[in-house]
Amino acid sequence: MEHRQSDHLVQLRPVLELRASVFAAIRAFFAEREFLAVETPVRLPAPALEDYIEAEPSGDWWLRTSPELHMKRLLAAGYERIYQIGPCFRQGEQGRRHLPEFTMLEWYRLHANHEDILADTIALVRQTAQAVLGSLACPFRGQVIDFGGEWERLSVAEAFSRFAGRDLDETIAAGEFEQVLVEQVEPHLGNGRPTVLGEYPLACSGLSRPIPGRPDRVERWELYVAGLELGNACSELTDAAEQAARFAACAELRRREDRPVYPVDEPFMAALGRGMPPAAGIAIGLDRLVMVLANLDDLADTVAFPAD
Repeated sequence: MEHRQSDHLVQLRPVLELRASVFAAIRAFFAEREFLAVETPVRLPAPALEDYIEAEPSGDWWLRTSPELHMKRLLAAGYERIYQIGPCFRQGEQGRRHLPEFTMLEWYRLHANHEDILADTIALVRQTAQAVLGSLACPFRGQVIDFGGEWERLSVAEAFSRFAGRDLDETIAAGEFEQVLVEQVEPHLGNGRPTVLGEYPLACSGLSRPIPGRPDRVERWELYVAGLELGNACSELTDAAEQAARFAACAELRRREDRPVYPVDEPFMAALGRGMPPAAGIAIGLDRLVMVLANLDDLADTVAFPAD
């Protein structure tokens, strides 16, 4: 067994070298744009309250599912451009596209919105692909993904109608949003070129700012490549009262479903209460980005020692 593990690590070296090159290219991208690299706690007394993301216990605290709330506290303190690369943990996520411990890239900008973050993302992915592969196109899942051309834009409602023949709001009311998205919509997204899936329903977006004049939709988008979600971006909700109401609704949902209800992050809420300028940000799963650029089929093959 030990010999087989050693052989595996030797064979993995080209992937780990590519992974290191991806991380170096990303850091160079943000350095060029004068973003500050930050580090925030991994072990938390209060993980973010989200409907269907489960935190891994660590004693009486939890391991972070995302650095989002601490990074937003930095935004509220006046940090204008920040990014972070670091480990995150989610309980019960295991499979070819999920690891219980994974590496997240998040960046945030003050006085920006989700469209500004999309421009950042397009530039970052193209610059990284060019630096690592010497090309703006790469094979993945039996097709060639072209990062250099125009990226597809679709609203969630359009995608549900086109690919599932379903009305979005009726699907949400039936409690079938995630099932339909994963089984019927996602396989059609990002084929041949990236797809930006936008205009998410408010009911599925607890930390995003509503679209002006459309309170049931938010300024949020997700990035897909060959059916694989790579990132989740939004204009951030900065209204403390509205955020408290959304956290309360999430807590009630989790309570009804007999799942853990985490404490509210009071320092984060206090920071929102003191006032935070308009801001936007994104989270990108770097293991998944490496998987795409290395043309791999299993997320576990992007790291040296995947957690069981």
